[in-house]
This record gives sequence, C-alpha cells and structure tokens, in this order.
Amino acid sequence: MTDESNKVWVLTDPRAGTAAQALGIAERLGVPFRTVPLAWAGLARVPLPWPTLAGLTAEARAQFAPPWPELVLSAGRRSGPVARWLRQRGARTVHSMRPGLCPAGFDLLVIGQHDAPKPAPNILPILGAPHRMSPERLAAARGEWVELAALPSPRVALLLGGEVRGEGMNPAAAAELARQAAGFGGSVLATTSRRTGAAAHGAVAAALQAVPHRLHGWGDAGPNPYPGFLAWAEAVVVTGDSVSMISEALATPASVFIAETTKAPRHRALWRSLYAAGQARPLMTPALFPRTPLDEAARVAAEIHARGWA
Repeated sequence: MTDESNKVWVLTDPRAGTAAQALGIAERLGVPFRTVPLAWAGLARVPLPWPTLAGLTAEARAQFAPPWPELVLSAGRRSGPVARWLRQRGARTVHSMRPGLCPAGFDLLVIGQHDAPKPAPNILPILGAPHRMSPERLAAARGEWVELAALPSPRVALLLGGEVRGEGMNPAAAAELARQAAGFGGSVLATTSRRTGAAAHGAVAAALQAVPHRLHGWGDAGPNPYPGFLAWAEAVVVTGDSVSMISEALATPASVFIAETTKAPRHRALWRSLYAAGQARPLMTPALFPRTPLDEAARVAAEIHARGWA
C-alpha cells in the first residue's frame, strides 16, 4: 500500500450493491484508494448511535490502524458508525444512502431524491444510486462484447431481479416481460439475477426460444456479459425492484423502461423521480425515446474535488 492510496479509504459492505455505491464514487475520483472490506458481528443488526467499530467482527476491526485516512467513502446504514469513528480521527466522510442515525455526523451525505432528504449543507441529492458502470467501463465492454452487434436492432436488454426477501420471481410474470421485450425489439439481451430464481429463468428461456437473443443466468459459466448487454442495448427493460440495475441502466444512452414489479414505497418513489426527470418511462406501450446518460457518481466525485477533499 502506498502513502497516496492510504489517504482515501473505501469501506465496502459485504453486499455487492451497497459496496458498489462507495466504490463507484472512489473510482470516479481518479486518485489512489485503499479498499477496507467490512464483516459484521451481531451488534451491527441494531442501529448504533455513536461512532464505533463495535458492529465489526474482530478480524475486520484488526484492519483499522494508523496512519488514518484523510477521506472515507462508505455506504449503507451499518457502515455509518464505522465512518464516523474514522471522522473522529480526522477523516472527511462521504456516505451514500441514508445513514439511519446522526446524519449531522457526516461531512457529505449522498442520498437519492426518492428518499426526500431535507435540505442541509451536508446533503447532496442524486437521481438513483451511485454505481461502477462508468463511461470507460461501458466503452471497454462494447469492445469486449463486439459480437453482440450482430444481433438484430433494436437490441433490448432485459434485466430481471426479484424481491429481496422473496422466493424468486413469478415465472409467468418473467415470461411476460420477455415477450414484451421481444415485442418491440429486434433481439433481446436477457440476464437473470440470484433473486430471479431458476423457475423464472426457465420461463424466460422458453419465451425467447423463437427470438434472436442471448440469455445469461446467475451462476452461468464463463464471463458475465451484463456490461456488454448494457453497452450494446438500444433499449433497457429493468424490473423495478432493483435500484442498482435501474441506476446502471441509466448510465447508458438507451431508452430505459421500468417494469413496475413491486409495491415497495421507496422503489415506487424512485420510479416517479426518474419519470419526472425524463430518465425513464414505465413499461406500458414502449417506444424508443432519446435521453442523456446519467453519471451521478461522477457528480459526487466532482463535489468532493470542489470541496478540496481529494
């Protein structure tokens, strides 16, 4: 580890989507950084109102030793007390997502407009969530997956998630989304996630059988074509239960359509914020529409630089 990389620490939650928010901002900063993986002990289940490492396992706590960083990037409620503990040791703190308790204990909070944050000097509202799907990564994926260009246009990326605590997506609903994507596309680039479930994956495969397509499922062998699907898509259909996939879809210039698959109030508030901004439309009678790619992680990084913290 170089002295320069030790100036910026990125606290990474075990959940990939949460970790990606902090990492995405760090990568847009354009400076070296140290990644500090977090592992949670039992105390992390409850909101901790004071700056502390008590929510971490002993192995994770052992990583914390001077020299202390100048800037800490974190995301998620459980990492909040850890970031604030480092703030007591002189670090500036930039935290993504609602921290739960003590919002005034951070130098900058990056919070989605759908969470309706109250205006404050340390609040930066954004559309969606930060992520790692940068313009550079999309450009690289376009070169890596150039064979997708042979599929008929318009290419529709179908990104299927599932309820966080559900038992997999309803297979009939998944098949219907596949048919809708095929109905206005020349080809379909479909991917299912861990939460989609095997039954829904099989239903999508059957629905796309007669359509030019590529289908990638959770745990499939070989490289994951997900970045390539985004890079080559001219339209994206994404299930509304995944904040991460919606936000990553917005990094592309493709038309983005949200399949309103959940009744969760926060997710529905997210959709409304994106519809109002012209960044997405509901999946009803889809027709391609122009939009400008969204890179909120870069905007956060620019704010950090403007404040002289990196």
